[in-house]
Amino acid sequence: MPLSHSFLFDVFGKNRDDDAIIWRDQVYSYGWLLGRIEELHQQLVDTGLEQGTVVALEADYSPHAIALFLALLARGCMIVPLTKAVATHRDEFCQIAKAQVSISIDKDGNADISVLNGDGQHLLYAELRESEHPGLTLFTSGSTGESKAAVHDLSRLLEKFRVQRRKLRSIAFLLFDHIGGVNTLFYSLSNGGCIVIVEDRNPDNVLMAVESHKVELLPTSPTFINLILLSEAYERHDLSSLKTLTYGTEPMTETTLKRFHELFPDIQLQQTYGSSELGILRSKSKSSDSLWVQVGGEGFETRVVDGVLGIKAESPMLGYLNALSPFTKDGWYNTGDLVAVEGSYYRFLGRESEIINVGGQKVYPAEVESVIQGMDGLADVTVYGEPNSIIGNLVCAKVSLFDGVDRGAFSEDLKKFCRAELPDYKVPVKVVIESGSHEISADNTGVKKKRRQV
Repeated sequence: MPLSHSFLFDVFGKNRDDDAIIWRDQVYSYGWLLGRIEELHQQLVDTGLEQGTVVALEADYSPHAIALFLALLARGCMIVPLTKAVATHRDEFCQIAKAQVSISIDKDGNADISVLNGDGQHLLYAELRESEHPGLTLFTSGSTGESKAAVHDLSRLLEKFRVQRRKLRSIAFLLFDHIGGVNTLFYSLSNGGCIVIVEDRNPDNVLMAVESHKVELLPTSPTFINLILLSEAYERHDLSSLKTLTYGTEPMTETTLKRFHELFPDIQLQQTYGSSELGILRSKSKSSDSLWVQVGGEGFETRVVDGVLGIKAESPMLGYLNALSPFTKDGWYNTGDLVAVEGSYYRFLGRESEIINVGGQKVYPAEVESVIQGMDGLADVTVYGEPNSIIGNLVCAKVSLFDGVDRGAFSEDLKKFCRAELPDYKVPVKVVIESGSHEISADNTGVKKKRRQV
């Protein structure tokens, strides 16, 4: 079969006998992966799937799903990954992507191909077909309206993986319908590393996989790190193999970062940065307990204008299927992220759209949240602004508490706690305490929540 990205498949061949994927405690070698890709590629050919076809890949992480992703890559298709996490948006996303074919794959690796109503016609797809390059369409979160469909030239996106780096055993935490998940997948495979798939992503299951399979790299999120601390799952598992923990996708609070670093001073904590529009940039944290980070590296330029980070990439997305290009004429992308600058390091302060203006003073929600997270009895906190006719906005905090906490006194306790750490204009004026039990988390993590003892 025509392997359009020979460097990647060459790595597979050189590591034929090594572990490529661990799933349900079963090991799949690179030799198995090559053979499965070839089988699926032949099936695509036999069913008449042509190069340039827009394919909705409906699958969660498994060895067979990874093999199918790579078979579609080799076939030169436009891949639209859709996992169960976006099931409620499935029809909408297929329509926006103009998907012509859907391919799902079951737990036994059987592929089911069905024809969809999309015509696959768009100028961005036409550009990819003309260059005979495969494409990748990823959807943004859509928190402020219709989700945007970002189209990447998959050949260009893979170029950065040609340079050989460390061969690691990694957890597949983010899925391959997320730019971070795509980055983890190709980083691992391009270096002959091993991907460990955890189907139930709660702290105990993830850390059990770290212990069982001697995982060295855990790419995750600040929320998940906080859940590890709250659940005390780290006390139940041996994490001695874990060398690096990367975090991104959302703001990290200094409280959480320092607490984890104090517990695990030998684990390197590294902040990552990227977006569906740009891909994942190379990054280097100032230290494991610091929120200051360098971002950029080969193929990226950065600048700060009026406190907002701008990035120029050699291989950004080609554009959106359903929105205007967000790039300036000379290729710069306004991230909307406010940053402080110290030499070559940035510290992310929050989204430009989230800043609370209090009488002309700027309040960054993440800063206030970080302080409040130091309180005992707190399960979760969200700081936000509420319009006020006199001072512009009020600083408000919505909190969830563990069982047994004195709810009547907590609001005043929170304000006193914040006054000791923050200037008055940053102290929440309004505190909303959410009702309900917080013995167990409400986000399907399966985490048992207790009073914070870390």
